Amino acid sequence: MSHSIEEINSYLVAIFREVLDIEEDALRGSNFSDLSVSEMHTIEAIGLYGDHTSSEVAKKLAITAGTLSVAINSLVKKGYVVRQRMENDRRVIKLGLTHKGKLVYRLHEKFHREMVKRTITGMDDEEVDVLLRGLSNLHSFLFELVENIDKRD
Repeated sequence: MSHSIEEINSYLVAIFREVLDIEEDALRGSNFSDLSVSEMHTIEAIGLYGDHTSSEVAKKLAITAGTLSVAINSLVKKGYVVRQRMENDRRVIKLGLTHKGKLVYRLHEKFHREMVKRTITGMDDEEVDVLLRGLSNLHSFLFELVENIDKRD
């Protein structure tokens, strides 16, 4: 079991670093070189349909509203994001993606879809279910850690 834990940890650490490196390189070498990986993830959290408020996006990203506000200001200035006041309640502002924002969102989504397809290539349904269960366990563990950190702040 100890050998498996070390091997799995090694893969998880390497995969995390590789995904970030690939995302950074892809952005640098594209028409979207003005974006950071962090900004790309903000665009991803806003989503294609522009129906999230700043507080919803901040919660999704596990960042403060102030940190998100700085990122949104930058993304608006770069032409990726728009703020939209709601007609029925002018106090509520929803975040949306511009055409440019939607384009980079779709390219990023395609990379993630291909990564997942490659991960499960050659697996039968039962093996995919085991992988899903392991990823769910990991997600729950990380979520609990974040919740505990939030409670201390």
